[in-house]
Amino acid sequence: MDNLTLFPARNLIRGAAFMLLVWAATTFGYMRAGWSFQDSIYMVTLTVFSVGYGEVRPINTLYLHVLTMATMIVGCTGMIFLTGGLIQFMTLNPLRQLLGGRRMNAEIAKLDNHVIVCGFGRIGIELTKALTDGRSAFVVVEKDDHRVSQARDAGYLCVQGDATSETVLEDAGISRARTLASVLPNDAANVFITLSARSLNPGIEIIARGDAVSTERKLIHAGANKVVLPTHIGAERIAEMILFPETSRFMRESPKMMELERTLRNLGLSIEVVVAPEHGALTGLSITDIEAQVTGAFFIVQINRRNGDTITDPDKATRIEGGDGVVTVGRSAEAINALFAAPREARAGRLKF
Repeated sequence: MDNLTLFPARNLIRGAAFMLLVWAATTFGYMRAGWSFQDSIYMVTLTVFSVGYGEVRPINTLYLHVLTMATMIVGCTGMIFLTGGLIQFMTLNPLRQLLGGRRMNAEIAKLDNHVIVCGFGRIGIELTKALTDGRSAFVVVEKDDHRVSQARDAGYLCVQGDATSETVLEDAGISRARTLASVLPNDAANVFITLSARSLNPGIEIIARGDAVSTERKLIHAGANKVVLPTHIGAERIAEMILFPETSRFMRESPKMMELERTLRNLGLSIEVVVAPEHGALTGLSITDIEAQVTGAFFIVQINRRNGDTITDPDKATRIEGGDGVVTVGRSAEAINALFAAPREARAGRLKF
């Protein structure tokens, strides 16, 4: 709880504690004069709230006069303080949201060439951390109240709303943004966001997440420039660790290789280990033939043979065999995997193509 919220809450607690003390003390005072507990607490309640229904019993002694006047003065003052604290506590959060929302909208309006991150789930959180480390301006779009609070508590600019809404994307500055990353765990929503973003800003770069492999083509047709399949990438990493543990350990755990990977990433490149299938599109071809066929999409820097042999800086005449782990440097890991993949069968009734 921040200081702004703490003061009304503290005032409310203090006011309630003070009034409980007044109720207890004055009720005891009337009981001391011979009144029953029921009559005493009822008289205190009438006096504190200034209802004015009349005395429960005659106030005919100096002691009762002084006690009643003290109850009026102290009790009514305490109720005013308590009511003020309650009003502060109830109105502060909506007021803060209103003022904070206006201030945030003003800051978003100043942004240009920024990134829009749709979704603040597990991938969204890690993405925003990386963007913060890279000092890239960004806006988070999220509709869940709890996640919006998380994003704002982290100091991020955040627009609350459904990212599939064009109005919400406009509030996030879609017309001025350079990149939109749609990382929701819902493939249909990512496709719809991609369509909306492409129609609002034809020149924006769109990077979309897909869970199902079949979604990749839909996202590309919808206007995504790049598609990331976290499940597919994770499976490839595990397969890499199982099939080529030494190469994987060297590439993923070596400080020098990690630094090289960061440098390549800054240049828009990635280093990957791709397993060549037995009947893959590029299996059986020489490195010269492969690099000519892919027209510079990637370069082969190492080959891990299925029998355990490792060929570093392979000769251009070396041929790729089924089961080889091919270490590549290229622009798109997805494209590299697609090029090495075995041709897929298409069906039309009973016919296969």
